[in-house]
Amino acid sequence: MTIDFPSSSRTTGTGTLTFLATADAEAMIARCPGVARLLPEMVGALERQSDTAPGLLFDLADLNDEERSLLGEILGEGEVAATVALPDGVVAEVAESIFAGLWRVRFLGSDNSVLADYAEVSAVPQAVRRAAAMTVPTLNLDALPDDVMNAPAVLSEVADRAARYRFGEPNHVISLTLLPMLPEDLDLLVDRLGTGPVKIISRGYGSCRVQATAVHNVWSVQFYNAMDAILLDTIEVGDVPTAAKAAMEDFRDSAIRLREIGEAYFQ
Repeated sequence: MTIDFPSSSRTTGTGTLTFLATADAEAMIARCPGVARLLPEMVGALERQSDTAPGLLFDLADLNDEERSLLGEILGEGEVAATVALPDGVVAEVAESIFAGLWRVRFLGSDNSVLADYAEVSAVPQAVRRAAAMTVPTLNLDALPDDVMNAPAVLSEVADRAARYRFGEPNHVISLTLLPMLPEDLDLLVDRLGTGPVKIISRGYGSCRVQATAVHNVWSVQFYNAMDAILLDTIEVGDVPTAAKAAMEDFRDSAIRLREIGEAYFQ
């Protein structure tokens, strides 16, 4: 499956601290009281959030342009980014900050105008879950062709697992890499699973690319090495794959680091 994934130039934690230590940043901080008020609220949200709770939202509409710019410098861009297609041509741009579990989400209209801009503390932003839920409930297994090898068995397993999945259960992973697959098998999987409204990329030493399929609770997850060669091609049945989510320990670690920045530069 060929997918155009979101990309971002990451601003690391070191880059954020380097910026905040400049004289320009000091003057900018003095002009941005809204950011000084917002940071302790975000710290509190990170301290009490869990990996299964709904997201805690911070509407950035009340900040002026300079305050939003300063907040962007502080948050930077972490390892996960996503694009989410919503009805009426609306697109949500999602970027995890350098504080895992704290996200920046912007909704853009069909004319590329900004409809909403907020920060969210959650395992995965609500926009991702809402869009992933707008997929077909069942997988079509009718009239499968004969000139394939393992695709029918994979599709049957996916259909069964997707029908039985309940939120909170572990995801079921099917490794396509470990199965003998003809090109016709892969074509059939792409045809029957389809392409859903959510594309996510998680970057580390390599990258993990996550694509919602057109079937509810079914995801394509592919792992690449640093040379962009595929290492593992899987189908996951269940919730948003772990590679794209923040964990409990991420919230607490991010709360500590964001509090340190607030205390060092905003008090």
